[in-house]
Amino acid sequence: MPDSALAVANQLMTIGDLAERTGLAVSAIRFYETKGLVTPARNAGGQRRYLRSDIRRLSFVQIAQQLGFSIEDIRIALATLPAGRTPTQKDWEKISRNFHGKLEERIQRMTRLRDYLEGCIGCGCLSMKKCALVNPADGLRKYGAGPRSVLGDKLKR
Repeated sequence: MPDSALAVANQLMTIGDLAERTGLAVSAIRFYETKGLVTPARNAGGQRRYLRSDIRRLSFVQIAQQLGFSIEDIRIALATLPAGRTPTQKDWEKISRNFHGKLEERIQRMTRLRDYLEGCIGCGCLSMKKCALVNPADGLRKYGAGPRSVLGDKLKR
């Protein structure tokens, strides 16, 4: 076996090894595979073999899901990483730049939610229809359904 092929073979992991390293169930790794988040190689016997860099990919998947990103958002982000080689710091920085704005928007939305909840619970009315402070005369309705103030819409006065 040539040195380069031996080096790659030493980088490959079984699905069980990957599960142990990531804390994911084997079934979860297979699910992520069906969604295109990891792409294992197959050995001569047809068994899955993963790159060690798939540990980072799956760690990213877990964190992004905990932050509320959809599988599709994550798949699109991971699709920018190179296939068949360990992503570099520059590769991950590109994903970071793309996620930065989305994360900032979520942080602002959660901060507004926290602040509105503190105010509404403190007020005691617990009714957005009656609340003259947050939504007088249901003025936010023109922006659509849902929690418009938490989504960032404001009444123009």
